[in-house]
Amino acid sequence: MKKPIRIGLVGSGFMGRTHALGFRSVGAVFDLPLEPVLELLADATQELAAGAAARYGFARAVGDWHALVDDPAVDVVDITAPNKLHAPISLAALALGKPVYCEKPLAPTADEALAMAMAAERAGVVTQVGFNYICNPMLALAREMIEAGELGQIWGFRGIHAEDFMISRRSPWTWRLDPAGGAGAIADIGSHIIGMARFLLGPIDALIADMETVIDRRPLAGRPEEMRAVEVDDQARLLVRFARGCRGTIETSWLSSGRKMQLEFEVIGEKGALVFSQERFNELHYYKVEADGTRNGFRTICAGPEHPPYGAFCIAGGHQIGFNDLKVIEIRNFLTALAGGPKPFADFREAYEVQRVIDAALLSSREERWVRL
Repeated sequence: MKKPIRIGLVGSGFMGRTHALGFRSVGAVFDLPLEPVLELLADATQELAAGAAARYGFARAVGDWHALVDDPAVDVVDITAPNKLHAPISLAALALGKPVYCEKPLAPTADEALAMAMAAERAGVVTQVGFNYICNPMLALAREMIEAGELGQIWGFRGIHAEDFMISRRSPWTWRLDPAGGAGAIADIGSHIIGMARFLLGPIDALIADMETVIDRRPLAGRPEEMRAVEVDDQARLLVRFARGCRGTIETSWLSSGRKMQLEFEVIGEKGALVFSQERFNELHYYKVEADGTRNGFRTICAGPEHPPYGAFCIAGGHQIGFNDLKVIEIRNFLTALAGGPKPFADFREAYEVQRVIDAALLSSREERWVRL
């Protein structure tokens, strides 16, 4: 008989819904020793929480995250609240010895993220941060190929995460623009390509960054005649040096016209190259340098059952898995770790390292210089 593990979810927006769907689906896709139970949902008010709990299938609702963390019926605290709340909620849960699953970015600053990572390590509990794009079977394959030397010596990396959801000057000021929650685009979406670069090539040990706020004022939600200053970045461009010796570029923007999910990378090596785009994330493009130049060219590797855990979702290659499936895989990894399996790659310590890169970029742009991590 599977052991129940009771989930307490803080936040019921886009990511809260995604987490709830993941917990409801994971047991149908994977055979796990733990069975997640949707126990309690917290949001800013009791009314918001109750409505979301009914929609997502949680047994109970509460309008105060403190009550959720303290509830003895909650075994795991899952956080999809605004960024500035990640640290206090996580630290409260860790103080009670409860595992924490938190969305990215982990905290507004690297100092706060380090305090969270150290608290988790002292408590000896499992943590995971929502870098779900690295759970893609194609990313696992890319990492395996790089580590196996199939690309030879790595000579360069080009990465970008660009979207256009903030492109309108009339888009209202939201919690994403609150400087109390940390940086802007580089933390909100740029953390994904930074984390992906680390997943593939390891630590970044130095960088120089140029960051800018393009739209410096936005209207308040519900009061379009009132404007509020924007104090975080809209776009960032980084030159980076990896500890392994190669160099690269990382770019991020939430003002990129026409781009819905341009999370892309190119890894260039002596023997070949890999190219990936999240907009076609069931494909990995591989170039192998051949002696006969007349046969050189990229070939497309399509995701299939031979790329675990794709086969848990579909027995046929090329049929594709989707965004919510990546979250299911991420939750599978978390529950497996809770049952005594390997810890997730993107735990609090890894998320702290990603935040170190973000903080270094902020410092570099402000002081117009290279920064060593």
